[in-house]
Amino acid sequence: MSASILGRPGPMLATVAGAVALDQAIKYLVESRLPFHEVVPVLPMLSLYRTWNEGIAFSLLKDLPDSGLSILTLAVIAFVLYLWRRTPAERTLAHLGFALIIGGALGNLIDRAVYGHVVDYILFHTQTWSFAVFNLADSFISVGAALIVLDELIAALRERKSKNRSE
Repeated sequence: MSASILGRPGPMLATVAGAVALDQAIKYLVESRLPFHEVVPVLPMLSLYRTWNEGIAFSLLKDLPDSGLSILTLAVIAFVLYLWRRTPAERTLAHLGFALIIGGALGNLIDRAVYGHVVDYILFHTQTWSFAVFNLADSFISVGAALIVLDELIAALRERKSKNRSE
């Protein structure tokens, strides 16, 4: 199997930087142009809704000081970097997942450092229900985690298939 380009530091850093840049550019537009706490319909179940999250995902740990949340974020980034270094180079989906998680975490960390909160703006809803408001960085983290799980499943299936052939 060929090595993933994202297994090398340069392309990994470029992917992380691209994710952070896109996240921050969109958040700049949201902060400068979107009204605060007003629903702006986009599609029947999708709206833009600018709000601030003072915690982490789904406002968890919102009573923790910014310094604590920042340290927690940096610890997660360090752990993901550790996993990235230990993952074989041919595991492309996992490497992409690691880059997206780090990019998303850095995007939200920048918000916390600059604004003292995370800027959220994507709202999925119906007339009687709504999902937590989130942002692109959160999506990068979620998609990144899903890619890592998918990569693990694919690796397990390949190993099982290889094992069955050798028997």
